[in-house]
Amino acid sequence: MIERNLRRVYGPDFGGLALRRAVQASLDNYARYWVESFRLPGTSSEELDAGMSFDGFHRIENAVDSGIGPILALPHLGAWEWGGFWLASTWKHDVTVVVEPLEPPELFEWFAALRQSLGMNVVALGPGAGAAVVAAIRQAHVACLVCDRDISGTGVEVEFFGERTTLPAGPAALALRTGAALLPAAVYFRGKGHHATIREAIPVERRGRMRDDVTRITQVLAYELEALIRAEPEQWHLLQPNWPSDHAALAAARA
Repeated sequence: MIERNLRRVYGPDFGGLALRRAVQASLDNYARYWVESFRLPGTSSEELDAGMSFDGFHRIENAVDSGIGPILALPHLGAWEWGGFWLASTWKHDVTVVVEPLEPPELFEWFAALRQSLGMNVVALGPGAGAAVVAAIRQAHVACLVCDRDISGTGVEVEFFGERTTLPAGPAALALRTGAALLPAAVYFRGKGHHATIREAIPVERRGRMRDDVTRITQVLAYELEALIRAEPEQWHLLQPNWPSDHAALAAARA
């Protein structure tokens, strides 16, 4: 899967030693993500902020000051856990995160307890998640949604890295319902530190049927996620099949 995703970024002819090195770098970055996450309990706000740089952060501040919290739409890229803790601990923002259930359940409970210990509001992905996030946005929380994979299988069809697939409808639908700023964002590993990028808000307005508007906005978001991923492809930790062609390739490999 890492090889397939790297070829989506670099092109179908990407291979040989360059591909092997890129795969190894991807695995190294994924290991760093977990090591940093496990070390976060007890980390001070000063340590979280050390080595942290950012651009576009004023977009978060402006949204919170308006009284309607922004939606940060992130890919599985770099150090998104670190970024969420940094927002909550260093900047004292109320942060609501939607998380997918994990196996084993003990791992999910550990992550939920860790986030809650730093003042983050944890919402499990499920039927009640939308209402919980709407309530949080209206209380000026920063809502963080990792959205480069359609976990539930109920998303909308878009083009993503030149292939048709589905992505979650949640970010676009929530922005339309609440008027929240929809901000594509990522937190990268940079040397021994981290760098947060918050891009300009995606225009969100009603033009027709709700489903059509959600699809249109999600397509724009897909292109924004592509741009964030292309900046650091070896930090993209999307390890599950995400396109129809992935499932076909895995089935062929098993055969």
